[in-house]
Amino acid sequence: MNPATVTPSPAPPTAAHSALLAVEHLTRYRYSRPVELAHHLAYLQPLRNGLQDVESHELAITPTPHFRSGGRDRLGNERCVFTVDVTHGALQVQSRCRVRVRAPAALDAAATAPWETTRERLGYVAGGRFEPASEFVPHSPYVPALAALHDWAGSDFQPGRPVAEVGIALMARLHAQFDYRSASTEVDTPLAEVLQRRQGVCQDFAHVLIGALRSRGLAARYVSGYLLTSSPDDGAPGAPWLGADASHAWVALWCPMADGSDAHWLELDPTNNVLPATGHLRLAVGRDYGDVTPLRGVIRGGGEHRLEVRVRTERLE
Repeated sequence: MNPATVTPSPAPPTAAHSALLAVEHLTRYRYSRPVELAHHLAYLQPLRNGLQDVESHELAITPTPHFRSGGRDRLGNERCVFTVDVTHGALQVQSRCRVRVRAPAALDAAATAPWETTRERLGYVAGGRFEPASEFVPHSPYVPALAALHDWAGSDFQPGRPVAEVGIALMARLHAQFDYRSASTEVDTPLAEVLQRRQGVCQDFAHVLIGALRSRGLAARYVSGYLLTSSPDDGAPGAPWLGADASHAWVALWCPMADGSDAHWLELDPTNNVLPATGHLRLAVGRDYGDVTPLRGVIRGGGEHRLEVRVRTERLE
């Protein structure tokens, strides 16, 4: 695919208020040797929040797990824990869902607080008010503190600039300066290497943007989910979006308003240089990829394995 030519605006598009999306996500592991016991954790059920209504969701697991349990983690993400205790040579996890996705309310980027004021609100003060968003300020396992990333981000942090404008500017510059190349990195490719090579996939782009924002004391979190193959909102029907052939990832930046009213999490998709609207379906949020990996686990046996992942996302209405 080629990148879509999209210029982000300070506010998300409002022409399409909602869309009904259907997703089928298939993950299949094939092992060179039998697996005797497997414990897995899945983040494959869509978020239920003010932007999404989950009409249906099913998670089919083969072989049938001996134990299976669901529930929400402390951030409100739906997760499934399961154990397979029969000997098996392959594991298949198939998720299907139908979700009504609404476009976020328009946010006036120029009316958000200056980034310096935002940073001050997120800082620790003994006996002061705790801001929950502050847990997304420190570096995390997949987003370490890097001097090179701090320096790269510097030109967009102009004194007094509204925090949302900073986020949008960084998103656009990352999109312009980095190349999207499918399979160019692995899950464990160091962020420093991505920054040096200026190429990667959506997960890498999200980590770079998160790291750039955190390098100046701002709160940014990782969003995992899915993306329509073509945009319903960008004014160019059928235009290809990058990252639509698998799970997708983007960023949410904490943006308090200058007038002291409620803060907002502004979503930014640096892979496509857009503000997510009805074409982005959210699965989970966390500090980085490691918090919300779609499927991970530990096994006894198995030898080497082959992984197959297929994702299909379509708009029903």
